[in-house]
Amino acid sequence: MRLYVYVLEGKDLHGKDCYVKLQVGKQKSKTNVSKKPIDPIWNEEFVFRIHDIGEVLIVSVFHHDDDSGFFNGSADLMGRVRIPLWSLASEDNHTLLPTWFSLERPKSGKNAPKDCGKVLLTMSLQGKNQDSHNNRLLEPNPNVIIEDPEEAPAESFHSSSSFKARHKIPEGKKLIKSIVGRLKIFRKNDEASRTDHDSSELSSIVSDYEDCREENLSNFSFEEGLETLQSKDNEQDVPENLPGGVLVDQAYEVSSTDLNMFLFAPNSQFMRDLSEVNGTMDVQEGPWTWTSGEMTRLTRVLSYTKAATKLVKAVKAKEEQTYVKADGKEFAVFVAVHTPDVPYGSTFKIELLYKIMPGPDLSSGEESSRLVVSWGITFVQSTMMRSMIESGARQGLKESFDQFADLVARNFKTLDASVFQDKDHILATLQTEHQSDLELGYFWNITVFTTIVMVLYVVVHILLLSKRGLSHGLEFYGLDLPDSFGELFTCAILVIQVEHVYNMVSHFIQARLQRGGDHGIKSQGDGWVLTVALIEGSNLASVGACGFCDPYVVFTCNAKTRTSSVKLQTCDPQWNEILEFDAMEEPPAVLDVEVYDFDGPFDQAVSLGHAEINFLKHSATELADLWIPLEGKLAQSSQSKLHLRIFVDNNNGVETIREYLSKMGKEVGKKLNIRSPHRNSTFQKLFGLPPDEFLINDFTCQLKRKLPLQGRLFLSARIVGFYGNFLGYKAKFFFVWEDIDNIHVHSPTLSSVGSPLLIIVLKKGRGLDARHGARSQDEEGRLRFYFQSFVSFNVASRIITALWRTRTLTPDQKAQIAEEQEDQEERSIMLDDTGCIIDVEEAKMSKVYTAELSCNIKSFMESIDGGKLEHKVMEKSGCLNYTTTAWEPYNSNVFERRVSYKFNRHVSVFGAEATCTQQKFPIGNGEGWILNEVMTLQGVPLSDHFRVHFRYQIERSLLAQNACKCDVYIGITWLKSTKFQQRITQNITVKFTNRSKEIFALVERETLFASQQDNAP
Repeated sequence: MRLYVYVLEGKDLHGKDCYVKLQVGKQKSKTNVSKKPIDPIWNEEFVFRIHDIGEVLIVSVFHHDDDSGFFNGSADLMGRVRIPLWSLASEDNHTLLPTWFSLERPKSGKNAPKDCGKVLLTMSLQGKNQDSHNNRLLEPNPNVIIEDPEEAPAESFHSSSSFKARHKIPEGKKLIKSIVGRLKIFRKNDEASRTDHDSSELSSIVSDYEDCREENLSNFSFEEGLETLQSKDNEQDVPENLPGGVLVDQAYEVSSTDLNMFLFAPNSQFMRDLSEVNGTMDVQEGPWTWTSGEMTRLTRVLSYTKAATKLVKAVKAKEEQTYVKADGKEFAVFVAVHTPDVPYGSTFKIELLYKIMPGPDLSSGEESSRLVVSWGITFVQSTMMRSMIESGARQGLKESFDQFADLVARNFKTLDASVFQDKDHILATLQTEHQSDLELGYFWNITVFTTIVMVLYVVVHILLLSKRGLSHGLEFYGLDLPDSFGELFTCAILVIQVEHVYNMVSHFIQARLQRGGDHGIKSQGDGWVLTVALIEGSNLASVGACGFCDPYVVFTCNAKTRTSSVKLQTCDPQWNEILEFDAMEEPPAVLDVEVYDFDGPFDQAVSLGHAEINFLKHSATELADLWIPLEGKLAQSSQSKLHLRIFVDNNNGVETIREYLSKMGKEVGKKLNIRSPHRNSTFQKLFGLPPDEFLINDFTCQLKRKLPLQGRLFLSARIVGFYGNFLGYKAKFFFVWEDIDNIHVHSPTLSSVGSPLLIIVLKKGRGLDARHGARSQDEEGRLRFYFQSFVSFNVASRIITALWRTRTLTPDQKAQIAEEQEDQEERSIMLDDTGCIIDVEEAKMSKVYTAELSCNIKSFMESIDGGKLEHKVMEKSGCLNYTTTAWEPYNSNVFERRVSYKFNRHVSVFGAEATCTQQKFPIGNGEGWILNEVMTLQGVPLSDHFRVHFRYQIERSLLAQNACKCDVYIGITWLKSTKFQQRITQNITVKFTNRSKEIFALVERETLFASQQDNAP
């Protein structure tokens, strides 16, 4: 059994620096020293192992004296109480509610006050032996004095309520904490005091906390320890990073709780894997235990031997890991590493801080977490080698935690935490500053001002003449208004000015209309969503005489465009607009940016500059705040720039990738699967790609140039990459699909050692970063890459070509191809559903074989009547599970049946299955039959692209009596186009010609054998 004791607080204890000692038999423990005078608060828990229900719990309160001697052996006893454990057996659930126990005055305490104070305790007895005492009637414990709740101090309730249990804990603790959370304090009705033993007996008790800690806290699980720590440390802040710097700062698609368990759970697989990666040996992992100090902490000790290096021999190390925070969401573990065996190892210790916090919100709804590991070094002794030690420690830790981060990334998907955390905040701060349609700043120039002054002048002049009768009005010398040439000249100028103002107003209104509706329009659909925040422009070129421009920006990605508003009369426009592209089926790779000067809806806009942003050459953090220089003569002369913030999100998670791969699989005629997280992570790190890039396929091949290099060709949704490493000679490059201008396939030559060549030609000026991998550059300045020696050249070229066409086709072209495919599929479905025999002319039948058989027509037709002879012949020719239906009338003189079977591996390495529809009808002269057959194959490559047609014409032979002749025709109907039509046609023709010869030979032999048996006596 176990006894759970909670020491909550004291009352009326005259003196400060008090602590409580508890003893059950030989087990002892004590609380921390409380600095609060009179009414100290401890709120500490203890567990004792109980072997005998007759044992007694002794609770003693002492006054701690710092000046009591070198060994602190003469602490002052303030009071004590003895509680028999059998008294708990009569309580409900063997649990004593929080109760005030009066302390007994020690015998020798002459100067002690009569009232020694009280201590608030709650206890629970739990274990397998407790049930035997359930029915035992016991007298109330005379030492237990229960108080009335009316006089209970308010602070007692609040201090105890902090123990309310929130998580799963051991049964005894849970029951006590739930009681303490609803604390009821009773007032005593009677006061009693009793002295049974000399106080010297208690004063001689020496608290051996280390011994009892091992006794009463060694039997708890790691989860229980975290839950207990959570109830205590829920208000503590996460500590700051250590001064040495950050070693790991990464977000993962896993909850913070699961990541904490993965890293620090006892005997975790991660620790074993990390030991193998780091080369550590003799790893000894201690249990998580509690330590006492200013605060109770969960701690464990790890010891291991670091593998020897070229400079340092194998050394032993010890880690002390301590939880400084664990509230269920945030975790902080402080690690002190001691390596006394290294040179100057006794002068310093390495410190690490692991912080696990909730990560960014994911669109998929999955939880995420962020792991930050920082380090520091503390010198316990001064040394002249300090800078060298710090440098060596920094380098060693960096290498070690690179392996650490890589191992964690193998188990959990990594995220770009900084971008996901900041995106919503960044976009929320972009409050669009809409220009008012009444904005007057545009009109304040000399032309408008003089026009207004002249108009007002003329109006006032007319009013003075008409209302006041003045003869001259506002006329003055040289200006005759309104009946002179001066008036005419003035009116002419006024007309010109009004016309100019009219043009400006018209331009303004057109610009307002040009604002369009792209700003603020939300994206539609599921897939990859591109969000562009257009902040501002700087030093845009001016094309007019006024020295200003009216700029607007057009963004293009995956054949979709978004347009910003027009900013009038400025070379440094401020947009602060958010433009969202509709969800895309293919992940965006390149964003084209073009800045125009607005000249009206019917005039051709002048380009002020352009730029191209390759998402794969910028990290997500860089894209979140990017200044891009514009290209073009005007832009380069003015050093024009745009300020953008770009975010690419997948709002449908892994489903978007699956749909994309399924679509690509249909294009290439091969199923494409999602690669493992580890393989994707390796691919991303190899080429420095963002975490959302995923691998589609890779092939072993040879890069042909002056010095051929064997390596691997990688294909992803957005790039084609090559990596080779032969005898230390490395080559690594990639380019995006949009850079490709054409793909050629060259037949094998002597120079290619009998291997076909796949030549990828890039567009002019594209892929310059990969020029070192190109074999040549043509007269147009296009780079040409040569690849050969594929394991399966046909598969590789088909996949590469299909992926390129999909990425580069326009939406109209894609829609046209989709319509063609639908038409072909409908045609295929109609053929399957009706089972009709296509006319021989449509199938373009060709005669491939003629057989002269030494059997008559009747005997031959028995081989296709569904009887034993037919099954025997077909089974011997390599058909498995051969089944037929009966011949049924189809129309006049035409009979039809269905046949199905499977080819064995000798006939078809794919084990193809065949489903046939056969029709037979007699020849017009009545001396033969015609058998038409349509065969549908399953289980072979591109089987949905074609149907095979056969025509057998059986007639009486002219060469011999009682013999027949059979002509075989073969044709193929193509349901879908493919570049392999010629090869497939040739293969099928040769295969089934040889098969017809074999079947006719078997029919002739079996027919003769059957006739001999019939003629035998």
